[in-house]
Formats: sequence, structure tokens, C-alpha cells
Amino acid sequence: MKKYLLILTIILAAGFATSCNDMLELEYDGRSSLDELFSRKNGVRGYLNSCYGARIFPSVNLSALTDEAQSSERVFQGSLPSLWYADAFSAASYSNVDGQPWSGIYQAIRKCNVFLQRIDEVSLDEIAALEAEVTSWKAQAHTLRALYYLQLIKRYGAVPLITEPYEITHDYSQDVRVPVSTIVKQILDDCDAAMSAPDITLGFSWTVRTGENWIMNRAVVQAIRSQAILYAASPLFSDGTYSWEDAAEITGNALSNLLAHDYKLWDEDPTDGAAQNRYELYFITHHDEQRARDKETIYGGPGVNIWGQHGMPSTPGQSSAGACPTQELVDCYEMQATGLPPITGYSDQRFLQPIVNTASGYDPDNPYEGRDPRFYATIYYNGAARDLAEGDGFARNDFYPLTLNLSGNHVNVTDLGDGAVKIETLGGDPYVQTSTLGKDINAATGSIILRFQYKSNHNISNAQFFFCAPHAAGGQSTPENVVLKKATEWTDFELDLTEYRSQSWWKWGAPGHSLRFDVGNEPEHVVQVRNMEVNVRVESIPAAPCESYVGGLDGISVTDRRATHTGYYLRKYNNWKSGRDNNADGEIRMFRLAEMYLNFAEAAYQSTGNPDAAINIGNGRSMSARDAVNAIRRRVDMPDLPAGLSKEEFEKRYRNERRVELAFEGHRYFDVRRWQVMEENERYVTGMRITQGDDGSFTYQRIGFERQSYKEKMYFYPIPQGEINKIQSHTGQDWQNPGWN
Repeated sequence: MKKYLLILTIILAAGFATSCNDMLELEYDGRSSLDELFSRKNGVRGYLNSCYGARIFPSVNLSALTDEAQSSERVFQGSLPSLWYADAFSAASYSNVDGQPWSGIYQAIRKCNVFLQRIDEVSLDEIAALEAEVTSWKAQAHTLRALYYLQLIKRYGAVPLITEPYEITHDYSQDVRVPVSTIVKQILDDCDAAMSAPDITLGFSWTVRTGENWIMNRAVVQAIRSQAILYAASPLFSDGTYSWEDAAEITGNALSNLLAHDYKLWDEDPTDGAAQNRYELYFITHHDEQRARDKETIYGGPGVNIWGQHGMPSTPGQSSAGACPTQELVDCYEMQATGLPPITGYSDQRFLQPIVNTASGYDPDNPYEGRDPRFYATIYYNGAARDLAEGDGFARNDFYPLTLNLSGNHVNVTDLGDGAVKIETLGGDPYVQTSTLGKDINAATGSIILRFQYKSNHNISNAQFFFCAPHAAGGQSTPENVVLKKATEWTDFELDLTEYRSQSWWKWGAPGHSLRFDVGNEPEHVVQVRNMEVNVRVESIPAAPCESYVGGLDGISVTDRRATHTGYYLRKYNNWKSGRDNNADGEIRMFRLAEMYLNFAEAAYQSTGNPDAAINIGNGRSMSARDAVNAIRRRVDMPDLPAGLSKEEFEKRYRNERRVELAFEGHRYFDVRRWQVMEENERYVTGMRITQGDDGSFTYQRIGFERQSYKEKMYFYPIPQGEINKIQSHTGQDWQNPGWN
């Protein structure tokens, strides 16, 4: 905590990594500058955009600090996993995947507080803004503050509650850490304030306007409400203020509100070998801001690089195996035919002696057969197919359309409709420019083919194409020997441009680049052209299946960072077409609808004690805990959980379902803590050492890893020691979390 308001020069960047508006640079140096800043519309919007800077997005790397994965990076002394597994942190040296976010989040909260205080004093006429816009800006600030406090309590537990800017006369001796329940009340109040804004196009809407991909909206508010109340009712945080009945009401209401506004689980099946199933397709597909395709994502997140940072050593360019899935996670994937878990528990503390469920259909000699489809979408196991190519034999076959302009040099150009144009040459140097490329063709490898269909009244033997960039003088071109034969019917034309990529001048293919079509040099040529496009192809070289057995191409090791340490590699988010020249991997979301179903299911069975009991969740909907879980399972073609399970039986199945559905999305770290089961899950993790016999058969041996990161102090981050020292000097109190003193 700072004792004095700092006099700062800041950059208010609407163009931060996931920004919404153009870059805006403004300076302020105290209260008078803030007065000036909030007297202009761009100043107000710029300050609001600066409030977005502390959002913590989920990270795949967090899974390696849980029982989901063991990191191959542990081989490096001083790496985060090596320090984590050895419990080698103090409060002063502590770091997590997101660093030490305490100060950054409180700085962002302060900005939200300043904005909310100042915005009520703004004159609509003075800043030329509509009332709906201003109420939307306030709603965004309330939502961000709610999100930031949610991120704080998940990491630190009880924290100071600050809802107004500190004045220079503030008495810091009166500051206290308030209970999580008090923070959750503020989160819910902020969410209510945000939802009170009008749901109109320029207001605080359910929809995302074009160009505002990362703006807070009403759907994000529902996700924050759902997660905050679930945490408040969980064993680690519950103090009796919020009951499971409260949690069921709020999580149910949030879910029904989302369903009522066209949020739904992804149900698109893959085609043309894009993915193995719809679950895998969802996670290799980036969300679209207008939700035309992806109606499950509530708030997106960063793109990931799985092939390189969590990939297999047989993939050229891979640098690390990264987060290697554990055997315990593999054990969680049920049998698809029966819907039963293959492993019901372990007869030893180290998870090396599994109790096989013989009724499930699981075969220990063929352990990867017949599992939940999410297993195949999440984990590369020994023998897993890597190349899913079907049909055309191309790992990449992309098309970039071009159209011819309706004017040029020494030509008459006529639009014939349906994308066709007619070019009549007038002599001299006749040429026509194409439209510009809308996106980079990204053709460092593969073939680059120019294609179109044409008709011509003459043979043309000296046509030519120039590679044009914006504002460039002159330009490079093909030789003046391109041939178009006389044709009265539409004729296919192809020109291979690949050879020009090796030229020192080649830079063509970026957005804004175009082609110039020189139509010979004679008059009275009449050429019709349609369907012009640039086709980039990368031939598919089938990759060998994953060989994670000892001595295989991707064989297990405990000393090599590029090899799996557990016998498994991460597949979730990994597009099989990704590689050194084409990162097509997917995106890890902050909030999605599946989590909302699961949050409600947990609150519902806890509140009623009966997973089959239906609860009115609003908007004309009723749902039981089992209904919510089965909605998730049906999406991936898994059998329903049966009716009649006891609360204890359902809890075990529910927690397994949550672990499987949300694997590698950043939830497991916090789930084992809020359930207070960290010690029993985090001390030991296991892998599978596979050896191949002379006859090609495989034997399977479980191997174990012991960690020291299971200790009670690891339930919470330590508050940064520098902050602790300052707080203690002002209040005389030691705010440090237990075990970090």
C-alpha cells in the first residue's frame, strides 16, 4: 500500500495487448490534470482503458503447479517449477505463474475508484457523449473492479477493501484485511451496479460491438457473480455469511441469464480432419467477437503455443515438453461405453497402486482404448495419432481472394457481375490493379499459386504480374512471358509464384499488398477474369504417432526438458497443423459457459443434498445438479450420470467431471484449495514408463514424483514482503498469510 498519492506520468493505452480502441497517449500530473483529462471524451475513454491493465488471464503453465501436470522445466535449477516442487520460496522471493500480482491489481482498483468518482461529475455536453455511453463506461469500471477483487481473494484470501481513492490525509493505521465474504458482497454489489446500466446498443450490452472484443459486458458480469459466490460458499472461504443455497440461487440465475441470451455449449463437429471431435475443435478455434460461431465463450483469452512450448521433441522447432500430463489425470477419463471410471482409487499414498474398476470395461493392457473423447482431445499418449489429414493431402490449403479494380492504365474495365470483369486493352502499357490482401498469407513455406478463370479473344504471350506494396515505387515482377491462350469458355489459369520467394527482394504477401496484371502490350485484347485468388499450400507429411515409450521418438526422460517426464504430452489447444512456420494453436478462455453449468451443479447438490432435485434458476428454467453435469457430458457423447446417486457419490463424480472438462484451463489450482484437498492431491504425482518388447508389445509401469508444494501455507500466495513491512509500520499488524512469516 502506498502512503501518498504518487504524482505520475502515465500512458493511457487503449491499445494494450488486448485493447479495444486506438492508442491514446495522455499525461496527468495530479488533481488539476485529472480535471482536464475528464473534460474530454477521449480523456475519459483513455482513462477507462487504463483500468483494464491488470486482468489475469489463465495460463497452461499453472497446470504444472497442480496434479494436472509435471513440468519438464524442473530440470533447470532456479526455474519456477524446480523452486515450486522443492518449496524453495520465501515471502520475499515468491513468484507464481502470474508473478506477484498484489500491487498491480490494487493499482488497477485505484484507477477504477478514481474513474467511478470522477465520471459522475462529467458534463455530457462538455465531453459530447450520450448518457448511454457514460452509463456503459461506469458499468465497465464496476465490472473490472469486481473482477480484480475476485482475482485477489482467490490468491490472497482476506484483503483490504478499498472503494474510493485514498486522499493524501488518509489514516493508514485504520486499514484492515476484511473477510472474503465482505469482499464477495462488494463484488456482487459491483455486478448489480453494472447490470443496472441499460441493455442497449450504445449501453452495457450482452453483445460485443465490432472492434470491442475485450470490453466488459453483461455476460462477463454473470460469470464473475457465478464464480465469486461459489468460492464464498466453499470450505476454504466460507464463514457462514453465504450459504450453499445462496450459491445455488446466484449460480443458477447467472446460468439461466446466459442461456436466455443465446449462450450455448459449442456443438460444431469437425470436418476435413480438422480435429478428432467437437471438444478438440472448440479449443483450437479462437473466439469470434460477434459470436457468429462460438456461442460458448464468455470472455476469451490469449492464444497459446502448445507445439513449441509444451510439445513433442519430434516436432521441428519444439523447445520444451512443458506441462506433461500426469497419470492421475489420465485415470480420471472414464470409459465411453459404460460411463464408468476405470480407476476408483489407489491402495497406496503415492498413487502407484490403482484400484481397477472391472465393471468399467477398462483393459490395463490396452489402457487408452475406449476412453472419454475429451481424453483424446487433451492428451498425447503412446500411439496417439498426430496427423489427422483427410483427402487432399495438404497440412495447409488456404485461399486469399483478390478482385480486379474497375479502372487501370490504357484499359476499359467493365463489371460483368458475379465477380467477373471484362478488360479491353487500348494499347500502350495496359494494366489493372487488384484489390489488396486483407491478411498476411504467411507463406514462409509451401507453394504460392495465383489462380483465376479467364476468357480471351486472342493468344497473349507477354502478360506479366507485378508484386505491389503500398507507397512503393516501381516493383518486382514476373518475367514478361505469362501466357493466356485464346479461349471462348471459362478456362482455368495457374501461375506458380513460389520461386520468387527465394529472391532477396521478396517481401510480398502482407495486408495492403496487391498484384498488378499487365495484359500484354497490344490494343483490342478482350480478357474476362473471375475468381482470382492466391492459394498457399503446404503438403502434408504424415507425422508418426506419438512414441512416448522408452527409446521412442518422443521417449520419456527425467533429465531432458524437451522430453516428457510423465509419458504424456499436452494436446489440448494444439492444432495438429501447427509447427515452426505455422502456429495454428488455439486459445485459453477466461470464462466459458461450461464452467457456469459446473458452478451451478456444485452449488445445487451442496444446497439440496440431492443431485436429482430440480431448482428454479429463473427465466422459466428448472435444473438439477445432475442435469447440469449431463449437459456437459452429452456435448462430448458421454453417457449420463445415473439418477439416484447419493450426495457423496455425486460429489466424487462431479469433481472428476470438473477436473476433466476444465483441464489445463487454470481451475484445478484453485479448486483443490477451495475444497481443502490440496495436501492429499499435491504431494505425489505419477507418470507412466512404457517399454516396448521385441514383439512390439508394451508394458506399463507407474512412476512417481514427490513434491514439497503441498504444505498448508501454499493455500494462499504470500503478500509481498515489502507491502507487509509498510503495513506493519502503519498499523502495527502483521498481515502476512499463515506459514509465510
